[in-house]
Amino acid sequence: MATTATTSTAQTLATIEPNPSSASTDDQTAKAINKRYEGLMTVRSKAIKGKGAWYWVHLEPMLVPNSETGLPKAVKLRCSLCEAMFSASNPSRTASEHLKRGTCPNFSSSVIPKPISSISPSQISSLGSPSGSNHSNHRKRSSGSGGGVSYNANSLELVDPTQFCPEFSYIASPHLRLSGGKEDLGALEMLENNVKKLKSPKAPPCPALSKSQVDSAINLLAEWVYESCGSVSLSSIENPKFKAFLNQVGLPAISLREIAGARLDTKFEQVKNESEAKIKDAMFFQIASDGWKTKGLGSSYGLVGGEKLVNLTVNLPNGSSVFRKAVFTNGPVSSKYAEEVLWETITSICGGVARQCVGIVADKFKAKALRNLENQNHWMVNISCQVQGFTSLIKDFNKELTLFKTVIENCVRVANFFNTKLQVRNSFLKYQLQQHEHEYTELRMFRVPSNDFENIVSMYAMLEDIWDSAHALQLVVLDESYKVVCAEDPVAVEVGEMIRSAEFWHELEAVRSLVKLVKEMVMEIEAERPLIGRCLPLWEDLRRKVKDWCVQFNVPEGPLEKVIEKRFKKNYHPAWSAAFILDPLYLFKDTSGKYLPPFKYLTPEQEKDVDKLITRLVSREEAHIVLMELMKWRSEGLDPTYAQAVQFKRPDPITGKMKVANPQSSRLVWETSLREFKLLGKVAVRLLFLHATLCGFKSNWSFLRWVCTQGNSRVGMDRAQKMIFIAAHAKLERRDFSSEEDKDTELFAMSNGEDDLLNKVFMDASSV
Repeated sequence: MATTATTSTAQTLATIEPNPSSASTDDQTAKAINKRYEGLMTVRSKAIKGKGAWYWVHLEPMLVPNSETGLPKAVKLRCSLCEAMFSASNPSRTASEHLKRGTCPNFSSSVIPKPISSISPSQISSLGSPSGSNHSNHRKRSSGSGGGVSYNANSLELVDPTQFCPEFSYIASPHLRLSGGKEDLGALEMLENNVKKLKSPKAPPCPALSKSQVDSAINLLAEWVYESCGSVSLSSIENPKFKAFLNQVGLPAISLREIAGARLDTKFEQVKNESEAKIKDAMFFQIASDGWKTKGLGSSYGLVGGEKLVNLTVNLPNGSSVFRKAVFTNGPVSSKYAEEVLWETITSICGGVARQCVGIVADKFKAKALRNLENQNHWMVNISCQVQGFTSLIKDFNKELTLFKTVIENCVRVANFFNTKLQVRNSFLKYQLQQHEHEYTELRMFRVPSNDFENIVSMYAMLEDIWDSAHALQLVVLDESYKVVCAEDPVAVEVGEMIRSAEFWHELEAVRSLVKLVKEMVMEIEAERPLIGRCLPLWEDLRRKVKDWCVQFNVPEGPLEKVIEKRFKKNYHPAWSAAFILDPLYLFKDTSGKYLPPFKYLTPEQEKDVDKLITRLVSREEAHIVLMELMKWRSEGLDPTYAQAVQFKRPDPITGKMKVANPQSSRLVWETSLREFKLLGKVAVRLLFLHATLCGFKSNWSFLRWVCTQGNSRVGMDRAQKMIFIAAHAKLERRDFSSEEDKDTELFAMSNGEDDLLNKVFMDASSV
């Protein structure tokens, strides 16, 4: 079967020629255009649901491809009524000029419905103007009791109501005049009742659901609650409005005891059995351990009081991941405890065959625990997450680069001065409002980080605040009122000189640009979740980008290179070099036409690391054999047909970037086409599947707070474990690695108005 698969792969891919990578500028342009297109589609989908402008029903965003590269080169708006194409820069203006002004031959303003409630009383009265309004036209109706009521018969003349609603067709004639008798009151009452029905129509009775439909609906509802993992409060099941909703759609009320009891147990057992079956079928696996870090940089789980949730996930060779368990900790955790938790997790999966676990990837915590487990089990490769390594660079820059210290200190002085000086702040807010016009509904003061600058998020936010307010700040220091403040406060003089200085803004731009460069690489790593063979190219890519940054901002390379090399050595693992050499994805074509491993890109120390690691991963008796196979791999490499098949790339449909067509092909080639490397092949297939980052099931804050309130309740913690397991399993199945807070933040950022969203998308696109 393997031979057939190999032959089929060779026949299919032999005709494939390597597709050269697109130019960097094309990739950036395509990314910007895709981002603009996605923003327009988001706005349109919300509008179609009734939460946006009416004209999006008729305007449809379209991607215009480049005839040469196939990548998108522009975004257009197509009118669905007449097929005309327009620029997507200003949809509101396009709608006004093309639809409202009558340019579109197939559009009529009458298609925009007007509710009855929008018709004013004056409009209604003008539809049937009364005649004979003089008091002489009034006639009295006397009663035996002596009481009398006067009616103005002409003022009650009706217009044909069927022009508003067919339901009013019961009125016999549009020329009907009321006489003022009892029959008139009856007609008025009937009219009033029908208007009330229109204003608050009753929903038609919901058809009765079958028992199977009810059970299916309740199961889906329960699973939604479990998978929300705290975003939906369990107590909301008892909310009267929610119960009324269930009744409205024909479902019975659900008790909290049922949701948190038998249904939870049943669903947990089902998911647990599925996960264990997947792990059992795998030949080997990798443990991913996320959440050891305390609250701070890169932590997703830190809580006030030190509570943390450590998630343990199992990565499988086919590229999938399954959740194993969650461990709750309170306060600092020792390296020994972390080591015990990891080893207990491995043995609980493998039993007595611990070799099935070939490695661990964890966030940067207690590296000693990872080293100890690796030293005790020679076949394991334990590494720290690449996201942590790159993110920690920003902290390194803060601590070791004079440029960063100077910029941050200056920005803190500016921010504190403008935040605390009332007269200056009022002047600043005035100019800020003029600058942003309708872009901001609320103007905030500058965000200032803590004194130790450990909070990278706050530090970067402060830099962005000051950079975005550059124009307003410069206008403030030129204002006459600021000169009055300078006469009384020497700090104002220093801050004013700083703001007027071109050097201050140049340095701020440099620091902001470097932080943004690293953050973008972190976001790319989180999105792509690279394997271990990608580690060396990632750091080399960082060095290249930093050199370009140094040239752009005229900054000496030496100090920055030292910081990067220091962080690289802290995170480096010999497995990086070995996986890079063994991965067919990085083979290069030499002058003879062979595809050979890229040993020439390694340092002498890294070459020695390759030999040491590969011999460590086999038995002592096999060490000399695997080294001979490594020498053969170095001199012969891989057949060009298979090498081209592995390296074949195609554009990503979302980002437009060139990506490997089949990420699993690197490992599959060793299992099928390179069988002559018996020992080296076993090492390669285990190394090449190892993840360099954490997939990370991210719990939300509300759930973690709920977990912490359980205290020592055994029942509560048991339910919490089960809900986490179900939610994590569902997220990993969907490959959804974001938290609900991240999604809500993005949603609210897009809900500030259609124009705000479009402006943001277009500004981001133009800045690329």
